[in-house]
Amino acid sequence: MKVLAFDFGASSGRAIVYELKKGKLAGEEVHRFDNDPVTVGKSFYWDLLRLFHEIKAGIVNCKKAGHTISAIGIDTWGVDYGLLDENDDILSNPHHYRDARTQSVELTEAQRREIYAITGIQHAFINTLFQFMCEVKSPTFDKAKTALFMPDLFNFLLTGEKRTEYTIASTSQMLNARARKFDDTLLENYGIKNLFPDIIEPGTIVGYLSDALCEELGVDKVPVIAVASHDTASAVVATPMENPDESIFISCGTWLLFGAETKEAIITDESYATNYTNEGGVFGTYRFLHNIMGMWLQQECKRTWEKEGKTVDYKVLDKEALTLEPFTCIINPNYSEFEGPGNMPKRIKDYAEKTGQKAPESMAATIRAILESLALECARSVNAIAKSLPKAPKVIHMVGGGTKSSILCQFMANATGMQVVAGPIEGTSLGNALMQFIALGEIKDLNEARQVVRASEDTKTYMPQDTAAWEKAYEKYLEIIEMEKKF
Repeated sequence: MKVLAFDFGASSGRAIVYELKKGKLAGEEVHRFDNDPVTVGKSFYWDLLRLFHEIKAGIVNCKKAGHTISAIGIDTWGVDYGLLDENDDILSNPHHYRDARTQSVELTEAQRREIYAITGIQHAFINTLFQFMCEVKSPTFDKAKTALFMPDLFNFLLTGEKRTEYTIASTSQMLNARARKFDDTLLENYGIKNLFPDIIEPGTIVGYLSDALCEELGVDKVPVIAVASHDTASAVVATPMENPDESIFISCGTWLLFGAETKEAIITDESYATNYTNEGGVFGTYRFLHNIMGMWLQQECKRTWEKEGKTVDYKVLDKEALTLEPFTCIINPNYSEFEGPGNMPKRIKDYAEKTGQKAPESMAATIRAILESLALECARSVNAIAKSLPKAPKVIHMVGGGTKSSILCQFMANATGMQVVAGPIEGTSLGNALMQFIALGEIKDLNEARQVVRASEDTKTYMPQDTAAWEKAYEKYLEIIEMEKKF
């Protein structure tokens, strides 16, 4: 049996056909495309119609490659949404979560604590709640009758059915974490009307490809399944943890999501103080995690360098970076000035100057600074998360595109002092496919899904090295973060 998994990252997307045979999954990429947001005036948008065109191209390429599929599933990044009017017409392109409009939202400390106590979601201006607070008085929002998170919006365009998948909704900061549903009282307190359809659990069939789309593309009618449609939720499904209660996961892409799979939401004064979040997982689980800026820093550097006419090859830069002196420039990956699009190399140089460090003088030096700093932030996160978990973590599982950087994986082991198991690279699309097979009755549950991953995918283990030097660098990292308070 085969399924088609669409995995949308914040910078690219892919369509992969997965076949389940004798307890193993084999994948074939049939389509890959860029996901380039668009700036119009002062607003930052996703190019929705282009992305839907790429979905259709992926379905056609799947057919051309000779595959007969039994289902389709879509996962995307979190928090963003589209608005439909009373006729189910799309009112505008969805805003990008990095759009600056949410910076105008102001909340008191008491309000922040109240919202966290209900939702268990970290405060970030990208969250759907903040976006709704900005839009509530706009003419577009006034016309809206339905809101759909990005994967739900794509599912609607494919099937005509409007649903809200739970894991993507949990990123919004609008759900009651323990009740696992939208909190009407919270929304009323902030003058927000709930435009989202009823919540469904991951592994639910949303509907079937519409007649019009089947005719247009020349394909058969197949079910569209609401997978764990938040990309991190899908990645965690495919994380080959044998003992989840003693494991840390890192889903490393544009964002670096660092956390643990838990059976209950962890909402405490300490988790609030460390800004840890409780996103929804599959089969009643939660993802207690910390959002770190991730490979966004590299991606923005690459965009800037290419505009300057430079050739950027990460493999070449990684090799060169290893020859350079370590820890000459350490940054806080989550520094607020790194959040938006723009000239990232310059921002990193500015940060180095503000903190009295030597600014990176080459592309490789900048890459080394980013990778070392990401690892040091993960070391800080290990110390923070361990205080809230029932059992001390013993191993880190890294999945996603970031695992292609062996330097980053080794740095993670060095900085945390823990064993790091890297792989699979395509964790998100794998998790997407696994939930489709669960919905189709081919895989029983989450444990069996992870057994399939272990049987199908190669992983690489990294053990800590140079721990004394990394411990010293960690102390320097903490001092640098303290300096930010003086900026």
